[in-house]
Amino acid sequence: MADWVASLDIDGWSLGFAALTAIATWVLAVLARKATRSLLAKVPALTPAMQTLIVRVVNYAIILLGVGIALSFFGASIQPLIAVAIIVGVVLVLVLRGIADNFAAGVVLQTRRPIAIGDEIESDGTVGIVQELNGRAVVVRTVDGQTVHLPNADVLQNPLVNNSAHGARRSTVEVRLANAPGGPSVDDAGSAAVDAATAATGVHRHEPLVIRTIARTPTRTVLHLQFWHHPLHGVAVRSAVVDAVADALASRSFDAVVTSDVPATPLTPADRI
Repeated sequence: MADWVASLDIDGWSLGFAALTAIATWVLAVLARKATRSLLAKVPALTPAMQTLIVRVVNYAIILLGVGIALSFFGASIQPLIAVAIIVGVVLVLVLRGIADNFAAGVVLQTRRPIAIGDEIESDGTVGIVQELNGRAVVVRTVDGQTVHLPNADVLQNPLVNNSAHGARRSTVEVRLANAPGGPSVDDAGSAAVDAATAATGVHRHEPLVIRTIARTPTRTVLHLQFWHHPLHGVAVRSAVVDAVADALASRSFDAVVTSDVPATPLTPADRI
């Protein structure tokens, strides 16, 4: 270090140019901070913390550039400084790679806005309502009250489902009917189920309800009743539809099971399940 200092060619001119460089660097850093803040203000999706971090990175980069230029006026070889900066940069990239990935993914999420606060999303097996978007993670609250931090990089790389994107969500209720000889027809059961579900609390009236036969044997018929509701009210609305449909079918003497826990399509005949 002493040899490096001794090698400097310090005179009045070099001190003057270095001082002018320092002043210019300070002015440029101030203007760059203001310009960056003004530019980032036009991207409302970025959180204040992320905006502050970007402004600081720009400010420090300009200051380091000014220091290098000022040292060059003293005849100093800035190659060692460049080498140290490169080594430090590589170490920081390796150490902070996960943080950088999450930060970059956070910028993409907050500028492209595939999700917003209040949306119900599904990512990497987690379903919940978005509470916060920050530079590290998407914070969601699940239906059972858990707070889950999903890393931004994982959210961006994995399939992301936004259940709130269209303002409505479709749910399915399964109706299993016993085929009684001489009893009410399946069509009557379907009509009764649709009427009951339409009147259930939370079911949207402007989207049509659909009922489909998905399995039929001599002894049993399985129907799927599909309806639309608010994205965040799925559990309550499905429960209301199950109760309404079950009561309506029971009042008409149908031997039926109604469930919102729709199983996978079986590989065996329905009457053997």
